[in-house]
Amino acid sequence: LIAMSAIPLAFIGVFPGHWIMGDFYSMASNIGVVALAGIVVRNSLLIIDFAINYLKEGYSLRDAVCEAGAIRLRPILLTALAIVFGTSIMLTDLVFKGMAISIIFGTIASTLFTIIVVPVLLYLFFSKYGEKYILRESEND
Repeated sequence: LIAMSAIPLAFIGVFPGHWIMGDFYSMASNIGVVALAGIVVRNSLLIIDFAINYLKEGYSLRDAVCEAGAIRLRPILLTALAIVFGTSIMLTDLVFKGMAISIIFGTIASTLFTIIVVPVLLYLFFSKYGEKYILRESEND
C-alpha cells in the first residue's frame, strides 16, 4: 500500500502538465498514465526494500528509513532525468504528445514527492506495525 502511494503523487503533475503545455488530455495521455504508474511504483518499492533490509541488519527505524532514502536518491533522480529527456523526443509527435506530457510531468512531480512522502509513510507504518511485520517477513525468508 505504501508503494502504491506514489501513483496519486504522479497525478499531481499530469494535469497541470497538460495545462502548462496547452494540450488536451487524450487517450494517449491515459496510456502515459498507465506507464507512469509502473515507473513510480518501482521507485517506491526500491526504497521500501532497502529500508526493510536495513531493519533486518539491525539499524534503528529512523536510521533505516533515512539511509534507504539517501542511498536510493541518486538512482531515482538519474532514472527520472533519463525518462524526462528520453520522453521529450515524443513531444514533437502529434499522436504521442499527450503520452509524453503525462510521463514527463508525472515523473517530475512523483519523483519530487516520492523521495519525501514514501519514507515518511514507511516510518509511520513501521513505527506502528514494524516489529510484527519484520518478524513475519523473516519467517517467510
